[in-house]
Amino acid sequence: MIPVIMAGGSGTRLWPLSRAMFPKQFLNVASDQSMLQETVSRTKNWSVDETMFLCNEDHRFLVAEQLRAMNENSARIILEPAGRNTAPAIALAALDIVEKHGDSLMMVMAADHIIENQPAFDVAVEQAKALATNDKLVTFGIVPTAPETGYGYIKRGNAINENGYDVEAFVEKPDLPTAEDYLASKDYYWNSGMFMFKASLYLSELAKFSPEILTACKAAYAQSASDLDFVRAGKEEFLASPDDSIDYAIMEKTALAAVVPMDAGWSDVGSWSALWDVDTKCENGNATNGDVILTGTKNSLVHATSRLVTTVGIEDTVIVETKDAVMVAHKDKVQDVKAIVNELKSRDRNEVAHHREVYRPWGKYDSIDNGERYQVKRITVKPGAKLSVQMHHHRAEHWIVVSGTAKVTNGDKDILLTENQSTYIPVGVIHALENPGKVDLELIEVQSGSYLGEDDIVRFEDRYGRVQG
Repeated sequence: MIPVIMAGGSGTRLWPLSRAMFPKQFLNVASDQSMLQETVSRTKNWSVDETMFLCNEDHRFLVAEQLRAMNENSARIILEPAGRNTAPAIALAALDIVEKHGDSLMMVMAADHIIENQPAFDVAVEQAKALATNDKLVTFGIVPTAPETGYGYIKRGNAINENGYDVEAFVEKPDLPTAEDYLASKDYYWNSGMFMFKASLYLSELAKFSPEILTACKAAYAQSASDLDFVRAGKEEFLASPDDSIDYAIMEKTALAAVVPMDAGWSDVGSWSALWDVDTKCENGNATNGDVILTGTKNSLVHATSRLVTTVGIEDTVIVETKDAVMVAHKDKVQDVKAIVNELKSRDRNEVAHHREVYRPWGKYDSIDNGERYQVKRITVKPGAKLSVQMHHHRAEHWIVVSGTAKVTNGDKDILLTENQSTYIPVGVIHALENPGKVDLELIEVQSGSYLGEDDIVRFEDRYGRVQG
């Protein structure tokens, strides 16, 4: 069996902690591991041939870095050239599995879900195996605990065996009275978005019901090439694929759909209130993270990232603080955070895409201060890592080493800098920065000039294959 972990996502529903360039699957929201790492850990009890990840270009280094932190160095990472929904993404994975592993089972999971009961999850996976091995396209239906209106539902049909059912229907998100009827009937499950099936069966059903997707994905896969840790599918070919979910492209149309009920403490953490639901709470019903002091506060979630956050006399409130933004919402209105995100997009605000602290394949930087014609960053370079050989048309830079050792190319000079030493790089001078040591390199960068945007970079050489970013 091949776990296929979908690590896409735009990062809107848990804003401001989640951003487009650092969405929720990379966050530590329920443990000391990120949600992606938790998903990988969830497969440790299984007998697997390989673990595969599907992600987009923007998140490729985040996926690779989080896997390296777990000593997962053999995973296969397939890059989607652009978002085309789940059906084409899974098709790329299925094509790769058939070529590399023959007709293996695929266990398709999202990287941003929480499972609280691992043994119950493992049992459901084993139950699904029996059905998937016998040519069923299996989905996992979450046993509902409330009349939830934020999820799609699956209606079960006739029993196939003691553990699974034919799928009678997939239904859209219901209104509250309808959801209450679903809950009472015990014939409906929440649609988890997890699946298991033979790779070849998925492709044959895709050929039957959505042949244009399969044609585009076959062409894209034929043009795929290895790039560092990644497999990059052909862009133009993949863009020819329709944008369809697996539910719409196959599961709602096939006669082979089956559902296995799962009661394993599942949540897709689709909102801040959903996170409050699964988080550990005090006797007053408050879930907290970070440096938080509460007085007279009940049934609230308070998340502090970089400073002390205090509350007095509030109830049913969500407060999320990051280095560059604070969001306050009533717990019943957190689904509307997307309206804030859309407003930020309309104003072209950087807070939609990036945190103040930005991760790069070589390390990270934190924009600690800025003003007219200047910007100050704290830069961390991992041992052995190197920034691109580059130059800027509009800004000069001062680098001051705080700790570690920096190997600097500054024009025609190569120099070593250690703690408390510095260098000045004028406008238009070709330069590079490398950490030749065994510990992190920390330095302060002071930029000055008429334009300080990240797109003022001319790259001459980059070991990560980047043009920008």
